[in-house]
This record gives sequence, C-alpha cells and structure tokens, in this order.
Amino acid sequence: MSGSDRFDKLTLAGLILSIAVLGFLLVQGGGYKSSAASIDKALEQQIAYQARVDFLTKLYAPVEELREEGQDSSALLKLDEIARKYPQEAHGEILRGEILLQRGATRQAINHYVRAVRLNGDYVDAASLLSRRTEIAQLVAEQLPDFADRARKEADSLPLQNTLTGLYYLQSRLAGGCE
Repeated sequence: MSGSDRFDKLTLAGLILSIAVLGFLLVQGGGYKSSAASIDKALEQQIAYQARVDFLTKLYAPVEELREEGQDSSALLKLDEIARKYPQEAHGEILRGEILLQRGATRQAINHYVRAVRLNGDYVDAASLLSRRTEIAQLVAEQLPDFADRARKEADSLPLQNTLTGLYYLQSRLAGGCE
C-alpha cells in the first residue's frame, strides 16, 4: 500500500469523523434551544394565567364587597353589569351560583355552576387558583339524590330534568371526565 493511499484513507476517515462530531453538536445545540423555548413557553403561560386570575380578582372585587356587606341583590345587579361587558366570563357564573345557592335558589344556582364549568374547567381542577372543586363536590353530593328522586317523580318536568343532567355533568367533571 502506498503512502498516498494511506494518507487518503486517513483524511477521509478524519473528514467523516469531523462531520459526525459536527452533526452531533448541531443536534445537541438544537435540543438546548428547543428545551429553552419550551421552558419560556411554560413560563409565559404561567404568567398569563396569573395575570388572568389577578384581572378576575380586580374585576369582581365590587361584587365580593357587596356580598360581604350582605347586599346580595346589589351584587347580582353588579354581576349583570359585568356580564354585559364580558358575556363569556365563567367567574361571574360561579359567583352568581354561589349567591343564588346562599339565597336558596338551588336549581338556578346549579345551572350557573354548570355554565361556569362548561366555560372554564379550572373551577373543578384542584390545582387551579380558581378552583371551586370542594364547593361543587359538596353541592353535587347534597343535591344529586334529591333532584334524582324528584326527577323520577316528575318525569315530564323539563327544568328538573335539565338540572339533574347538570348535576350529572358536574359529577362527571369532578371525576375527571371531559366535555
């Protein structure tokens, strides 16, 4: 074997090794960028979520103040006012449900809880800052047997059937079910 052939083979092997190392470094560098991008995205989502919670807290602060003062009727009127500006906002539905339940309008309260959870599943997520999981679970546990019994006795009552369906929906979401 001549020196020229050996030199060519060593050069070719060195070139192949260099290309492999360069390819490896490019792939690893891309992985770091991808990982950093996913961390940035998760951080952005967390910041946006926290900002949303803060916004809702400020938006509904007047409602909470009226409730603390025992002015439920005024709080409901304030919720109507906010709902006109933010018609698809679930937090108002939750607050309306709480007020109605406190006032003894259980069927209407259940319907508002259902609307809220349909709009935003965070209300049944125990890890959410907006969670009302405990209250909703208690509502379902207390009201489901009664509404199921009443719905059997009054099978042709559409409002009762709708409320019962809503309670089953809430029960399903509490158990981890999806829409």
